Amino acid sequence: MSKPDLICVILCGGVGSRLWPLSRELHPKPFITTPDGFSLIQKSFLLCNDIPLYTEIITVTNKSLYFSVIDEFKKLNLNKQCLSILEPFGHNTGPAIVTAALEIQSTYGDEMPMLVLSADHLINDKESFNSAVINAVELATQNRLVTFGIKPTYPETGFGYIKYINNSVISFIEKPTKAKASEFLSDGNYLWNAGIFCFKTGVLLYETKFYKPDLVETSKISLDNAIKSSDIINKFSTIIELIDESFVLTPNISIDYALFEKSSNISVIPCDIGWSDIGSWTRYTSLFPKDNCNNSNNGLTNLITLKSDNCNVYNSNNDKTVALLGVQNLTVVDTEDALLVLDNKNDQDVKKIYDYLKLNNNITYKNHRTVYKPWGSFTILEKSDRFQIKRLEIKPGGSSSYQLHRHRNEHWIVVSGMAEVTCDDKVFFLDTNESTYIKAGLKHRVVNNGKIPLIMIEVQTGAYLGEDDIVRYEDIYGRLSIFN
Repeated sequence: MSKPDLICVILCGGVGSRLWPLSRELHPKPFITTPDGFSLIQKSFLLCNDIPLYTEIITVTNKSLYFSVIDEFKKLNLNKQCLSILEPFGHNTGPAIVTAALEIQSTYGDEMPMLVLSADHLINDKESFNSAVINAVELATQNRLVTFGIKPTYPETGFGYIKYINNSVISFIEKPTKAKASEFLSDGNYLWNAGIFCFKTGVLLYETKFYKPDLVETSKISLDNAIKSSDIINKFSTIIELIDESFVLTPNISIDYALFEKSSNISVIPCDIGWSDIGSWTRYTSLFPKDNCNNSNNGLTNLITLKSDNCNVYNSNNDKTVALLGVQNLTVVDTEDALLVLDNKNDQDVKKIYDYLKLNNNITYKNHRTVYKPWGSFTILEKSDRFQIKRLEIKPGGSSSYQLHRHRNEHWIVVSGMAEVTCDDKVFFLDTNESTYIKAGLKHRVVNNGKIPLIMIEVQTGAYLGEDDIVRYEDIYGRLSIFN
């Protein structure tokens, strides 16, 4: 395979807590779908694929999201390899970017340019973006650290700003007050900080060693101790899993604080690329069409808005009727297991609700009722202390691990497709309308060898029904070692 012109590093680590309850810890903002049917991370993949240079793609993400990331990549049928660097937990952008640079350096050397962007931002003007990337790569070859700045269109207080003159960065400014943001807009020498970077690997590592040497040292130790393997299921994917014991040594710091706010070697590319960080419900719902009263919704057919204006409605269930009467400036978000109603002026504070739920161990911070697995997904239909009912959907070729549960029994009923079941070393088949019983302590597995999704109803009974009641013996997805 020929050497690429550019390595695109896609960071997929943020939860997007301001978009709760649509965004959850195990189904975060990058997997949210936009009105055209593509998720934000898919749009990032397509953006990198369409750059008029020969590119390779690296994703840096939490290991719990690996299969979701690869599933989104597979759906696009891109003729590319995807290297995945898996973090055991989030440690900000500093370790993520430096680790990727170290890996690229080990393969291609110091001169390879790399483009870094977030999986949860939206860029609508591909032509302008491609032009900015070409300019950024040219500056990077001149040993400059390059950042992308967005030309502001209004006095936004939720973004950081870049002060610049003639493409040289003068300073970085944290999120300003409304008055300051208005001054920046009038001044004309300020840009929104988009968090998109371009540089040669050697330049990035050299400068980071100068300003934050422990970041490079600890990231190298973490990478040296990582578990490296090929994904035997997704043959286009290579995995580098960073282990807890080494990764915890890296400083929890952004690349902005570690390097960009200290270096005098920063160039900025002023851009007008249709960029948005989709960082709040106001910004996300702005993607949807509005009616004559400035109300937006996600394509609902059973929505009534009477004497209401400037409201945003998102409902995950289009069969449910939603009615607004005599209200203004509200956002209403209805998912299967959570309802959010907020005054639009408080959209930046939704994170406080997410933090409260996490602090009190309310599961709605972490999962939706539908949970995605490498073999497919399950949806919790009903749950109590001693029983739980799930809908399982196993994709063609999908297989659960060969496993047992110590505390729960499982009843399986096939409602669509054909299941190959292994239980206590016996293999048999279940057709539609057939069922079986898996007693606690018995090793078992279900496989879908068919061409259509296998759909089963699973009734669990027992004293403990937690997802951690599982002992794996075999697993085609490698979860015995690095994903357990």
